[in-house]
Amino acid sequence: MAETTLAAYRAVLGSRIRSQLAYRTSFAADLLANVGVGVSEFATIYVVFSQATTLGGLDVWEASLVFALANVTFALADLLVGHLDSLPTHVRTGTLDAFLLRPLPVLAQLATSDVSLRRIGRVVVGAVVLALAWPHTGIVLDTRAVALLAVAVVGGTAIFCAVFVIAGACQFWLLDGKEAVNTITYGGSNAAQYPSSLYSTPLRWLFCYVVPTAFVSYLPVLALLGEPGPAGLPAWLGWLSPAAALALWLVALLLWRAGIRHYTGSGS
Repeated sequence: MAETTLAAYRAVLGSRIRSQLAYRTSFAADLLANVGVGVSEFATIYVVFSQATTLGGLDVWEASLVFALANVTFALADLLVGHLDSLPTHVRTGTLDAFLLRPLPVLAQLATSDVSLRRIGRVVVGAVVLALAWPHTGIVLDTRAVALLAVAVVGGTAIFCAVFVIAGACQFWLLDGKEAVNTITYGGSNAAQYPSSLYSTPLRWLFCYVVPTAFVSYLPVLALLGEPGPAGLPAWLGWLSPAAALALWLVALLLWRAGIRHYTGSGS
């Protein structure tokens, strides 16, 4: 049964990918557009550092690592589950009922119902920035650094995936609240691109212990640099990104389950 289910998911994803690659010019244009978004966001970092030598205790290259990890993890999560923001359309048109009738988890069906390969463009931008900034930070690329990077990428991607699920679950009650929940998803992405030490203490705690975007990039970078971190955000927390992701996923799944139970169908 499990093998049959996985085969079905692979077939759906394969068809989505082939359909996008079939129109190469359109795909290339979308990919370049996403690269442009990433470059423009990094340009903001450059403009800020043209007026200051340090930002939140980090220089331009160290802050670039924060930006790079935030972009790579958010883009990967957006690639995997970012299309959950189409849920209001399924609810309004009644097509969500078809997902409920199939003997497969609704969340897994929605996650595999689409895949936007153009979002790889932002992954590329983040990876290039990471590669360019790394030699200027003085961080030795040893086993510890590689392990911490792996933890940060896996944990950060899982955190943003959970944020997308929470935002999607909220749509069961809001219906037309796409822009409102975008403040959680894209707002969290923007918050993760900058050192958390820039924020006031309440916001710093919000982005660490409520919406844990600090675990995505800032805390891992502090751990890589061997810096102690500001009050309330010790650098060793950078190793706990997967734990933060697990806690957030528990909340996301509970909220998603409540949303499914709240949904009464298009004909009710």
